[in-house]
Amino acid sequence: MKRAFDKEHIIGVIGLLMLAYGCWKALFVVPAMNHFGEVGRIFFMHVPTAWNALLILTGSFILAIGALFNRKPSWDAALTGSVEVGVLYTALLVVQGSIWARPTFGIWWTWDPRLITAAILLIAFAGVLSARSFANNQGQRLRWTAVATIVAYIDVPIVYFIVKWLPRGIHQPHSFPSTVSTDYHLALRFNAIAMLLLGIWMTFRRARWILQQNAATAMSAAPGAALDAEGRTMVAGVEE
Repeated sequence: MKRAFDKEHIIGVIGLLMLAYGCWKALFVVPAMNHFGEVGRIFFMHVPTAWNALLILTGSFILAIGALFNRKPSWDAALTGSVEVGVLYTALLVVQGSIWARPTFGIWWTWDPRLITAAILLIAFAGVLSARSFANNQGQRLRWTAVATIVAYIDVPIVYFIVKWLPRGIHQPHSFPSTVSTDYHLALRFNAIAMLLLGIWMTFRRARWILQQNAATAMSAAPGAALDAEGRTMVAGVEE
């Protein structure tokens, strides 16, 4: 029997192609940045990674609220997938910052306000995923993940606004198209859109996998078992 084609793969392919073009343009077409030289080219990945890490975690926050209201396993799966992608992007963000800091400042880490808050963000959302392993059932996992996501999200606006509140760090204030050289616009935008599309694709894939694992767990628990709207195991229509 042929396996059905998951349509999100189209999003993934488009994202990969856009990322390849954006990286090619950033590495070989646009001129090096005046103040940072060749090492400054990492910003064409670092900045889009930062944008998308915060954007995807904002999506996680919205999914968490929705999951608490409807208690559907599909919402829990989407929430968990988006948190996982958000953690991945935040980890990439911290690593990219360290790679840039080493040749620029001679150190891998400095106690910059945005670096500190980004590291806290990574730890907080990694903790959200860790909390799931301590839940006793699917319904409890949904509630714990949703509540923990809402609490962890408090750090997202702090990461974004910290350069305004504490402007003396190594990070410059927010840039806008009018303040960025036109040579850099296309590469930044291509990579930003590409990483967003890849993030959506990975979220869909992880959500599908989580739902499949939930179904497999329910089926192995007892013949004819299924999951109700709150993710609890039911056998022959009777809730366990």
